[in-house]
Amino acid sequence: MDKNTQMKTDLLGVTEELVIIAGRGAYPLSLAESARKQGVRRIFAAAFRGETERAIEKMSDETRWFDFGQLGAVLEAVKQSGIRHAVMAGQITPVSLFRLRPDAKGLALLAKLARRNARTIFGAVCDEFALIGVQLLPAWRFMEHSLPQAGQLGRRAPTGQEAKDMELGMNVAKATSSFEIGQTVVVKEGTILAVEAFEGTDEAILRAGKLGGSGAVVVKAARDDHDMRYDIPVVGLKTMKVLERINAAVLAVEAGRTIMLEMDKLVAEADRQNLALVAVADGMR
Repeated sequence: MDKNTQMKTDLLGVTEELVIIAGRGAYPLSLAESARKQGVRRIFAAAFRGETERAIEKMSDETRWFDFGQLGAVLEAVKQSGIRHAVMAGQITPVSLFRLRPDAKGLALLAKLARRNARTIFGAVCDEFALIGVQLLPAWRFMEHSLPQAGQLGRRAPTGQEAKDMELGMNVAKATSSFEIGQTVVVKEGTILAVEAFEGTDEAILRAGKLGGSGAVVVKAARDDHDMRYDIPVVGLKTMKVLERINAAVLAVEAGRTIMLEMDKLVAEADRQNLALVAVADGMR
């Protein structure tokens, strides 16, 4: 049994109470629903104004709303909840990092960081939760059914050239992610059209479409030493619609390290678009 499988096994059934630190999009809602099905009786949601969907209130027993940057208030609320396990789910709009108004705790944390990116900021936040006795679980916890195994997921297989572009894109994604640049790379016929930067996945895909037109190969992967407690790659129906807008040819994700929300719907949507949907094993590189 490898290390990742052992960790997953050890975490099964770990808690009946859960804090969800909820960012934007459908991911926090899907995680809350899945956690309920797996026996979690009590959910406390820490939500963020302007980011988290209001529907989280229906999925949790208690929801507290915060401004992004109120680290001290979030920590105190989680501590008072008495719950000792938490999951970070959902992203924060990138520009929020430049608009945040941190409280004293947030200012102290930021002051310690020589560089400010997802890895340093959220890594430090994880440390703060540990100090109050709260364990942050991997972001895939309760979403194991949404982690695809390696192989062709949809009806269409990539062509020979598309397979070469997938390999190139995966190599580039792994290299650039080590510099905290992003998780998505778009390739067409051996040419790199776009590498995700601060704008996020969907905007990077749209940028590639403007440059290269239809037929692009989109690859999404995490860095090799990615901390799975935050910022795990996620694909949902919104991204599938963006792929349709540029008439993309392939979406390749990293097997076992990408959450695919409503996977059956994603596969059906890929088939409708005649998009090759593939989960790539790390060994492909």
